[in-house]
Amino acid sequence: MDAVDATVEKLRAQCLSRGALGIQGLARFFRRLDRDRSRTLDSGELQRGLAELGLGLDAAEAEGVCRRWDRDGSGTLDLEEFLRALRPPMSPAREAVIAAAFAKLDRSGDGVVTVDDLRGVYSGRAHPKVRSGEWTEEEVLRRFLDNFDSSEKDGQVTLAEFQDYYSGVSTSMDTDEEFVAM
Repeated sequence: MDAVDATVEKLRAQCLSRGALGIQGLARFFRRLDRDRSRTLDSGELQRGLAELGLGLDAAEAEGVCRRWDRDGSGTLDLEEFLRALRPPMSPAREAVIAAAFAKLDRSGDGVVTVDDLRGVYSGRAHPKVRSGEWTEEEVLRRFLDNFDSSEKDGQVTLAEFQDYYSGVSTSMDTDEEFVAM
């Protein structure tokens, strides 16, 4: 395990030792570290924050952590990247149920769920806003899909985006049984 992975594990352990509020408290911690109010953390802000938690890193290690967690290539960490890095890995049972649910939605079998795929497995006709005439069934399907789509909202959900969404849900569930039932 390299220094970056060890740092992630230490920080994750600290958060989880605080129970459910540990992960939720990360958003507050992130905002406190963001001294320039940019809604992102640079390696210096991250280094100072981790030092407060007793996880001292030198500048090169902090830059390495930033690079590893930075998924959009911006050179900084936004809250989503920060939280994603600290989520505990999911169990094989949770990963299997997510893959099965995705396969059910991906009617075309092309590895991407679109509104066309949803038409065969999800109906929006009973949605209160469709019944009231405020939305069309197409809008309901699109909004449902947007729940899983990345921040770009391109109308196409990949398995990775679907897994990422449920990875966040997974952190709030104690047992595999509870997750599978959900």
